[in-house]
Amino acid sequence: MINKFPDLKDHVLVCGYGVVGEKVVNILVERNIPFVVIDTDAKKIEKVRELGYKVLHGDATLSKTLREAGIENAKSIAIAMDNDAKNLFCVLTARDLNREVFIATRANDDFVREKLIEAGADYIAMPQKVASREIVRELFKLQ
Repeated sequence: MINKFPDLKDHVLVCGYGVVGEKVVNILVERNIPFVVIDTDAKKIEKVRELGYKVLHGDATLSKTLREAGIENAKSIAIAMDNDAKNLFCVLTARDLNREVFIATRANDDFVREKLIEAGADYIAMPQKVASREIVRELFKLQ
């Protein structure tokens, strides 16, 4: 499959434009880092297009889609879908297509975290754990 963004090198692929993916994109924009957003939701794709960002309507778990987004030339990939199984499959696919790409992803439980590590993820964020710690820390401030 042909890379739809041949001008991009050392860019970031952002897989999933939900709450986490949107925040990742905002930081990339602030830092002037080139990126491509990949999502399956047509409404989200339209929103990203309206913002003037590079976007690809497709399934990030598929080799075809990651190739179209330029995985071979990417520096890193942020896998931010809200589905552990899809995140895991995306890690496997990305690692297969680019052995050097830095892979950051999210997980909702420890079992999946271990599988993501085995699959080749370089960094795994666990939003629920972070949120839980912050809530407890604030609760203890009240005592």
